[in-house]
Amino acid sequence: MTPAASAKPAAKLAAKLGATPAATPSGKSVAKPAAGAKPSASANASAKAGVAPQARAKPAARPERNVERTVVKSSAAAAAATRAAKAPPKPLTLAERPIDQVWREYRVSPTEEVRNFLIGRHLDLVAYAAERLHKRLPSEVEINDLKSAGAFGLMDAVESFDPDRGVKFETYCTQRIRGAMFDELRSMDWVPRLVRSRTAKVEKVRKSIEMETGARPTEDEVAARLNVSGDEFEKLQKDSRPISMVSLTRKCFETDSSKDVREIDVVEDGRQENPLQAVQKLDLQQLITKGLSRAERLIVILYYYEEMTMKEIGATLDLSESRVSQMHSSILARLKAQMQHRELPEE
Repeated sequence: MTPAASAKPAAKLAAKLGATPAATPSGKSVAKPAAGAKPSASANASAKAGVAPQARAKPAARPERNVERTVVKSSAAAAAATRAAKAPPKPLTLAERPIDQVWREYRVSPTEEVRNFLIGRHLDLVAYAAERLHKRLPSEVEINDLKSAGAFGLMDAVESFDPDRGVKFETYCTQRIRGAMFDELRSMDWVPRLVRSRTAKVEKVRKSIEMETGARPTEDEVAARLNVSGDEFEKLQKDSRPISMVSLTRKCFETDSSKDVREIDVVEDGRQENPLQAVQKLDLQQLITKGLSRAERLIVILYYYEEMTMKEIGATLDLSESRVSQMHSSILARLKAQMQHRELPEE
């Protein structure tokens, strides 16, 4: 049998086993088993016979599917870009538009949405003006009241602002906000404006003279500087000292402790008796009545301390009014003599 004839059965066997024939040095074809394939009995027999099994042939790559996927993706992206180009542009929000454009739109067609946007955009100006003004006012004035009044001033400024005048809205609305706050303060003040102006005028002249001379000015000096007569200055002075209302719960002065000192803590209570004066009064009473009889002591106490009349004292002691008056005169004469002969202590 020729080598070519013997190679044909080996090739058929390799094709059945999924192996490719390989040429041997002697020119014979040897079948190589495929990778991962378990050699069969016929393959083992071929290997023993000197015929090498062929490996299974790898399937050919298919790039057509990848090309189709790329083409589909490109077509979808092109269609999306076309739809985006044909769609109308999305309108800008009020915050994204230029403020000049917003003002022109509001002047042409004022709407509540644009008005609220403009008010909210400039609310910081209200807080800034309220904080600056509150530092110069008494503590009983609430800063929230100033902010509320300033917000109404801002609303009026938004409605009456004209951008064609060439003035910035911040400059225009600041004056309107401060004016609304001052109007609120005037409505809260029960003292007339004329009284306030006169008070400010007198205090200004008083401080000016005090700075020039270094001493507290007299009423004549203030009247001469104001160029008014005595009666007119008295009227000005009366108007400059109106009765004012003060909250008793407001802070009076700063302390090192955590508890604040209020006005109610330092206000004078005229109904309470001074302890020092009470002790002095008792000592004086004992000194005066020392050396007097019981009736004389009662006359002094009832007349000077209890503020009773001679008739009432006579009815109390069962004495006549003339007798009480006579005893009172005698007591005063003796006390006067005692005080004159009392020696003063040497200094």
